[in-house]
Amino acid sequence: MTFNPLEEKGMPLEKQMRNWHQIVGKPFNKTKVDCYTRTRQILMNGIEVQAWGFKHQMNRFMSDIDCDDRANISRIGRIENTQQMTANWMGPADQSVLETTLGYEQVAVDLTAWLAQNEPDKYVKETFDFGLLEDFDHLYRYAQFAYMTEGIEPDEIVQGQTDVIVGRPTQHHHNCNGLRLRKHYDKNNTAPQTKVNILTVLSGEQQTHNFYAEHGFMYADHVLRETYAEIKDVEEEHVTMYESLIDPSETMWEKFLIHEFTEVCNYYTCMEDEVDERIKKYWEVALDMEIGHLKLAAEMFKKYEKRDPEEIIGNAIVIPCRFKSQKSYVQKVLESEVDKRLDTDGKYTTIDNLPDDWASYSVQERVAEMSAPSENAIRLIEIYHDRDIVSASDALKKKETEILNRGLQQKGIADNTVMPEELDEMIEKHEKRKKEKEKLI
Repeated sequence: MTFNPLEEKGMPLEKQMRNWHQIVGKPFNKTKVDCYTRTRQILMNGIEVQAWGFKHQMNRFMSDIDCDDRANISRIGRIENTQQMTANWMGPADQSVLETTLGYEQVAVDLTAWLAQNEPDKYVKETFDFGLLEDFDHLYRYAQFAYMTEGIEPDEIVQGQTDVIVGRPTQHHHNCNGLRLRKHYDKNNTAPQTKVNILTVLSGEQQTHNFYAEHGFMYADHVLRETYAEIKDVEEEHVTMYESLIDPSETMWEKFLIHEFTEVCNYYTCMEDEVDERIKKYWEVALDMEIGHLKLAAEMFKKYEKRDPEEIIGNAIVIPCRFKSQKSYVQKVLESEVDKRLDTDGKYTTIDNLPDDWASYSVQERVAEMSAPSENAIRLIEIYHDRDIVSASDALKKKETEILNRGLQQKGIADNTVMPEELDEMIEKHEKRKKEKEKLI
């Protein structure tokens, strides 16, 4: 059955203000929550941050809006601010930054993999696949620290739905940002599915960047702090890459319509898929609110653009993501594309075909001239633990060395080693924790 949100009643804007007890609901239990309830919560936080920020851009840069419409845009921004609070405040206080981080990276992996398989534009799909392997490696790096510093097994968070194993090594993710720029779609010949897919993954990556920016300093461990900084920088590149896929000639009214439609599509999917009945009820309320926002955006679009909103968003909902295990697809992409690299003019190439003057070499040599924090994480765990922290099938585990070696054939990366004094400090802390645990036993 098709669902056309423009034909739904929705909740009128004047009825959407909630009290603080409704805005700040009860958080989920981190030990009992379904991992995909957590990913939906994280994604919708990012979707709302993006939507809220866009309303402020409209009010800052658009002069041809009458007073009543500008007021309504401001009111929508206020409501979306409270929606963001409700989603973000679902996270419990006893969930550590690293535990939340593993959730963020599970979002990135399973969201991007689902989008890639359901993306009608082949070039956009290729870009999703490229970014997928980088987020996959980030999950692996953070899993090492989660185990080393807090004793967290990755399956405590990802619940066996997402593999945790090396991807395209993070030290190879640092590029000249000019190379990150991709070819944008043609707004007049692109399906609503593609527009929603891109804005969804862009919102998720932007919020991941923001979370690392705001929380990466909260650990005393220097190598972990550096790792957050390193991966935060990659997330900035991802934001650049995904936003460059959007046609810059879209008008602000077109973008307004796409933003609201994207929110409706995501809340609709959350409502359909949610297994926690309490949280499901909120997704239903938020969907009703967003239909109200979309109808207002559609009316403004018709008023200022003199066009039918269905020219932009079609006449039916699209599905931006079904959070499901994507192991088989990720493994397929991992095996076939770990050596893919960014080329000029929005194209892709492989390690073997990189020229000696490839623009990203100088970036990678500069940022990793002393060491690469993401590599230090692996070296540290090899030194004072008896195993790598991997959560994957036996068949995929056997391929880990092969995949890692293929990813490291690239020129321009030094033999990065952790600074000796930092290594000694980390080992000392580990031994202290080990003795404390033995006492408890």
